[in-house]
Amino acid sequence: MKKALSILILIVTITSCNSEKRENSIQGTWRLISAETTEKDSTFSTFNPKTKMIKIINDTHFAFFNHDLHNGKDSTNAVFFGGGGKYTLKDSIYTENLEFFNNRQWENGKFEFVVKIKNDTLIQKGIEKVEKLGIDRIINEKYVREK
Repeated sequence: MKKALSILILIVTITSCNSEKRENSIQGTWRLISAETTEKDSTFSTFNPKTKMIKIINDTHFAFFNHDLHNGKDSTNAVFFGGGGKYTLKDSIYTENLEFFNNRQWENGKFEFVVKIKNDTLIQKGIEKVEKLGIDRIINEKYVREK
């Protein structure tokens, strides 16, 4: 009986440690709740409450999808974009290697961010630079973990 109880306690301890690790992990599905961009000396919100964006991160890849919330039917109201690829995470440095994107000029870009996870919130800040498009800006995005 003591042995069975000891095994049960061990299983519960290991399980609780694993679930805590998952909670603080970058892996999961995240919904964008705010976004700011800084270009030159101007900072402005780029968050659009008329769209929903999610980012899905597993152990090797990331993907993001953004679409309008009102089922837009024409090109002025219908919003959709998505992309993904492999990523690396070393300490708080998260680097996306964008292999797929509906705007093909962004493909093969490498984007480095500093990430912080606090409870169910992921904060991602870094530089988006695409020379051939003249893009060079700092982005600061905040995501909440989807349940």
